[in-house]
Amino acid sequence: MIVLRGLQLVLAVVAMWAAMVVPPSAQQQLQPFAAATQGQAAPPAAKAQPAKELELNARQIPLGGALKSPRFWQVYKARFISVQGRIIDTANGMISHSEGQGYGMLFAVAANDRETFDRIWGWTRANLMVRNDELMAWRWEPAQRPAIADMNNATDGDILVAWALVEASELWSELSYRIAARRIAVDVGRKTVLFKTKMGALLLPAISGFSAQDRPDGPIVNLSYYVFPAFPRLKIVAPEYDWNSLTQSGLDLLKAAQSEGQKLPGDWLSVKDGKIRPADGFAPHFSYNAIRIPLYLAWAGIGEREHYREFFKWAANRSAILPIVDVKSGREAGAFREPGYSAVAQLLECVVAGGKTGAELAVVRDGQNYYPATLHMMALIAAQMRYATCVRL
Repeated sequence: MIVLRGLQLVLAVVAMWAAMVVPPSAQQQLQPFAAATQGQAAPPAAKAQPAKELELNARQIPLGGALKSPRFWQVYKARFISVQGRIIDTANGMISHSEGQGYGMLFAVAANDRETFDRIWGWTRANLMVRNDELMAWRWEPAQRPAIADMNNATDGDILVAWALVEASELWSELSYRIAARRIAVDVGRKTVLFKTKMGALLLPAISGFSAQDRPDGPIVNLSYYVFPAFPRLKIVAPEYDWNSLTQSGLDLLKAAQSEGQKLPGDWLSVKDGKIRPADGFAPHFSYNAIRIPLYLAWAGIGEREHYREFFKWAANRSAILPIVDVKSGREAGAFREPGYSAVAQLLECVVAGGKTGAELAVVRDGQNYYPATLHMMALIAAQMRYATCVRL
């Protein structure tokens, strides 16, 4: 008994000495042995270190003159912009819509082409700004009379046009652009944003048809309508609205959508009662809308690795045709077949893997339809603005 007590005393003294002079890392290595001598289970192994954070920079960068590849703009203008300034959706009955007009105006600013900007903005004012507010009718059909059959707006189109006007006002010091941008941004904030909900600020895709009052599964959101690089720029002209809250809620909704068993977010989502699921009446697909989500994240320089992870996995084999995905089953439901879509994958490779995008991002691909060519232009401008070391020109 005396020997045992003596041994316990010696062990206690040694333990006290170790706590004082042994470095913390070494103490951790001794803990399993000490626990075992007391008849206790050893503590579990240390958890793996979290993945390295992405090196993103969300600082505001003016768009003016950001396009460093003028040949892209010349080809885009020749193929998709009419003499009057109408952006033509070549794969969709040659229609025009507010989204396309906004993209065209943004590209004109990035290319420092004021003459084309004014043509596009002039056609937009004359033909789409026909509502009783400062927002735009979303669709114009050349083969129909009247050309506008639906007076509803598309919120992403309004945001894109307002953003382009902000950038144009700064590049060319034109007050009229700034005034017009403010009018549109104020109506976006007043009529399409639900700022105080349990899920934060919600951006409705349009004034009509998507709220809880309009649909049993409402509100409905489309995360590709959250044009993340636009929000800090709209704050310049409409500071009374909390645009930062839209950025945060968009990131939160994306994370929540991915945690609901859907590795990729669907195009249209019900957020009724705070539960996120594919909206009724829409195909439950990650498709032509949602492909813009990672592009806007990268263009804004925001998010965490987990926001990009599933998009990067989806795009990892960009040598193949990228799949459209059924978010319920995880199975392929189609494919993005034109090469412009792969520009999103190339941008993701730059952001997530930190490598060169490859020369193909800077290769002009004539003969494409409006939408893949537009995605290609956006990916190239985003890369040249924020990830210039990744682009091989």
